Amino acid sequence: MPAPRSGGRAEARRAAQGKGAGAADGTSGGRAAARRSAKPKKNVKKIVAWSAAGVLVLIAGTGGAIYYKLNANIKSFDADAIATDRPPEAQADADGNKPVNVLLIGSDSRGGNNSDLGGGEDGGARSDTTILLHVYADHKHAVGISIPRNTIVPIPSCKLPNGKWTKGGNDLFNAAFSVGGSDGGNPACTQNTVEKVTGIRVDHTIVVDFNGFAAMTKAVNGVDVCLPKPIYEGDVNPNLHKKGNLVLPQGKQTVEGQQALDYVRLRHGIGDGSDIGRMKRQQAFMSSLATKMKKEGMSPTNLLPLADAATKSLTVDPGLDSADKLLSFGLSLKNIDMHDLKFVTAPWRYRTQDANIDLVQPDANKLWETLKADQTIDGQNATGQQPDAGGSPSAAPQQAAPSTPAAPAGDASNASIKVAVYNGTVANGLAGKATDLLKGAKFAASTAGQAASTRYKTTTIEYSTSQKANAEKVAALFPGASLEPSSARGISVIVGQDFAAANGMGTTTVGTASTTPGAQTPAAPLPTTVTNDARSADDDICANTTYGSGG
Repeated sequence: MPAPRSGGRAEARRAAQGKGAGAADGTSGGRAAARRSAKPKKNVKKIVAWSAAGVLVLIAGTGGAIYYKLNANIKSFDADAIATDRPPEAQADADGNKPVNVLLIGSDSRGGNNSDLGGGEDGGARSDTTILLHVYADHKHAVGISIPRNTIVPIPSCKLPNGKWTKGGNDLFNAAFSVGGSDGGNPACTQNTVEKVTGIRVDHTIVVDFNGFAAMTKAVNGVDVCLPKPIYEGDVNPNLHKKGNLVLPQGKQTVEGQQALDYVRLRHGIGDGSDIGRMKRQQAFMSSLATKMKKEGMSPTNLLPLADAATKSLTVDPGLDSADKLLSFGLSLKNIDMHDLKFVTAPWRYRTQDANIDLVQPDANKLWETLKADQTIDGQNATGQQPDAGGSPSAAPQQAAPSTPAAPAGDASNASIKVAVYNGTVANGLAGKATDLLKGAKFAASTAGQAASTRYKTTTIEYSTSQKANAEKVAALFPGASLEPSSARGISVIVGQDFAAANGMGTTTVGTASTTPGAQTPAAPLPTTVTNDARSADDDICANTTYGSGG
């Protein structure tokens, strides 16, 4: 591990104020050190944990002095600042299963000691990173959606510190957190904005600032990360106008405190220097943190320091403003497997008129609808109930009916053609049968699950413009199939009643799909621009950590 970098305005300020380099981050001396050295009371009967920066670090609360200490640490924002015109709450199904949407905000507030860690003196606060975490109703799957901070979005009317409300209007997404200009930011305005943009009700909001982030990474003894290139002082602070000393080496390493903050805030010197690459590293960091906490377990020894460090720098919505409430929320996340914790970025594109970003439609709306339907990004039903019909990736290959052509041998070039298969009927296992047919012809086919509708009479093949020739090769396996161009990349096959009939899998009359209480309408298939770029929390930490070329 390289030594923390020296020099710069932040350290100069600390020296001028009589603070050592350790004092700024709480590593030596003073009351902070005394608090850390104080041992927790014995005979603690309950485990303590919390949810760190929005991933799966759980809170479980203790009794006595520790419990009240954590309660005193937690800050919440004004419930009156949350919009009254909101998307509806998700309804629990017959088994009581209900999804939860949590807005995670990393604040770059320069208030207090955050100016030392952030390397600046500007007042106010901005949302350095924002992730909408959707915990599915089965509470075994979750997906975090990163929203680029310079996306142009409609910001609704928001409450100011003086009690007045703004008029709203289009602006950069992270401008919502800055409304009012306070050092604590405006998390309610960001929550209102996310609800307006996505149509998804945010159940909880959690904000963590620089101090809290740095302290949490120390409390877990560092987080494993990976960089494709070495990073120098001039990359972290381009205003330095020189290369400077090494800050983070190339390759795998463990970071904490200031180095961890440098990693998640880094933009320059790697990839194209964009916020998109930074979000990829933030997703990798959160995946690594979640994996570490899951692996090490939640013993009091591991989690008491984390709980104390975290709650000192947390701002939450009124629904999470006590250790009891954090306990209830945290325990609901314990069964999520790391492979089923995914991270993606909202579909985006650079604007032609400036350097900012627009969300791509209809791709973004398909993503929001997928979350509202409680369907995972890889097409699984996660409502907590078994689907009425759906693809069966594990279905054994079966011989096609005479009216369906046998799969041709296929040529080697088919292996490079990726095909996602959806079931557009209520016939169980139909997508799996079509997938087997395609694999028999050497296509790289995978079962993606249920289509947005079960009313497809004719098999439909959707394709991007560049994939027309490949789509026609796919269509040869599905006589009578409809070929339709699509804005999404890649090729999707939505098998219909014609394919079911040809395979002796007759379907019920259109419109007779199950009406099981609580069941959600399946979402439209997600574009490959979303699914191909997804990160699982158990992915290699060195993979997918940058965007673009250069640097």
